[in-house]
Amino acid sequence: MTAPGVDDAVRAREPVTERRLHPVTPLRRAWAPVAVLIGWAVHDPDQAQRQLTRLTTTTLLIALAVLVPAASLYGFLSWWFTHFAVTDSELRVRTGLLFRRTAHIRLERIQAVDVTQPLLARVAGVAKLKLDVIGTAKKDELAFLGEREARALRAELLARAAGFAPETAHEVGEAPAREILRTPPLHLALSLVLTGATWGALGAALVVPPLLWLATHSVWTVLATALPLLGAAGASSVGRFVSEYDWTVGESPDGLRIDHGLLDRTHETVPPGRVQTVRIVEPLLWRRLGWVRVELDVAGSSNSVLVPVAPREVAESVVARVLPGVTVPASAALSRPPRRAGRCLPLWWRGYGLAVTDGVFAARHGLLRRRLALVPHAKVQSVRLVQGPWKRLWRLADVHVDTGANKTVTARMRDAREAAELLRAQAERSRTGRRDAPPDRWMAP
Repeated sequence: MTAPGVDDAVRAREPVTERRLHPVTPLRRAWAPVAVLIGWAVHDPDQAQRQLTRLTTTTLLIALAVLVPAASLYGFLSWWFTHFAVTDSELRVRTGLLFRRTAHIRLERIQAVDVTQPLLARVAGVAKLKLDVIGTAKKDELAFLGEREARALRAELLARAAGFAPETAHEVGEAPAREILRTPPLHLALSLVLTGATWGALGAALVVPPLLWLATHSVWTVLATALPLLGAAGASSVGRFVSEYDWTVGESPDGLRIDHGLLDRTHETVPPGRVQTVRIVEPLLWRRLGWVRVELDVAGSSNSVLVPVAPREVAESVVARVLPGVTVPASAALSRPPRRAGRCLPLWWRGYGLAVTDGVFAARHGLLRRRLALVPHAKVQSVRLVQGPWKRLWRLADVHVDTGANKTVTARMRDAREAAELLRAQAERSRTGRRDAPPDRWMAP
């Protein structure tokens, strides 16, 4: 019988091949000292302007002659002292010029492995490898790797996380993907035009600055308000189009793969079995076309969009692959709150609905922009019944379902007796669902 810790000690003595990032990486990291100076100038522009006016041409040339080599040296040294290695159980990343830091990322705690390529990285033929890890709010990343090396490392990490032996993980390669959805650019552009948020942000950007000018006659006040509003309008329209351009969803053994982006190309993975909530969003102006948007909550991951826009039938077929065996309840199958709910929330109570099937807890809210949230019973962490004094007067209550992604789905304005029964039944369904749920694995070895 092996004593505890002996296996770890043996593995620690085994030779581990350390690798470096792509040689183009120093060019990226050389900008760090320059970014510090720019940050100081933005933080205190008056002081920065005074300092610049005091500098002569000779002083500026000397400063550049010192700054450029120093930045280049910093970029080279930071690259030279950065290594990574893949062991049987973890990904090790060793960094640090003066203060050494070694990150140990356990393979079984990896939620997703994404490959992203900013525009300049695509030109240079390199890519970032981003990892979503359980218990961390920020993604770990390796930037930059060669494009082929990034894809090969991604496949190796997924294979080892799935349980393949180290000597065979290199041979597994990237699992093949079958395309199941591609969003046409025309549909994406039209969906943004028919989105209320786009027109709301644009209207605010056009109306608020002139009103401020009439009230204050201050250019700086108008600019300080107009620039963020224009940025928000651009992000909700052009920014979304650029980000979601050529959105493609493919099915593979390691999950659903999502590729998108016009300038910065992103390759994401929705890990199987780790989706906590699926939301089907239906804006008012999309309903006549039968279009919907599908969003996700994945524990420990920032991936939040599955389908930017698609016909409802196509979107539901993609949802069926994320939640196997689950059928999206039709609108007619959702039960509304009792009519007395209108005394607590006039008109808007009609947008609420509830359906509980064998697979999911489904709650809808929103009258103009409908959102139908689907929570698999196995992903429910807790169930709560909330009833304020006004709702208690009208015998109404809300049932809150908490998921593993720190999100809550609520069935609002339910009859008090129905809510009490739903609380008891949902707790039992959750226990049964967790007991019968298959293990979360990337792929079958």
